[in-house]
Amino acid sequence: MATITECRDALDRLSDNLARADGEVRGAAALDRTLSCHITDLDTTFTGRLADGRIEVRDTLPGPPAEKAQIRLRMTGDDLVAMVGGELNFAKAWASGRVGLEAGFRDLLRLRSLL
Repeated sequence: MATITECRDALDRLSDNLARADGEVRGAAALDRTLSCHITDLDTTFTGRLADGRIEVRDTLPGPPAEKAQIRLRMTGDDLVAMVGGELNFAKAWASGRVGLEAGFRDLLRLRSLL
């Protein structure tokens, strides 16, 4: 099972990947939205912002998210680490319910190129 530190490192790597992206991916990541990522097996939530093509994690909190972020992710720590490492396809994991993504309709349309 992935640790909180490994999950945080994975979010930092994802942020770096988004910052280096170009084209459609860069455009999709250019949103300015609040973000939460609930790691279900650790019952921990990372909160922050997606802004200027980067993920800025501001807090690590116990339990599910206390406030409703504009973009909400839910998954296990192992799945987060596997996705960022390229071992788990986000779209397939989302379609199967293994990973949860909630956002407004317009944000989902923009984020689809990241999937």
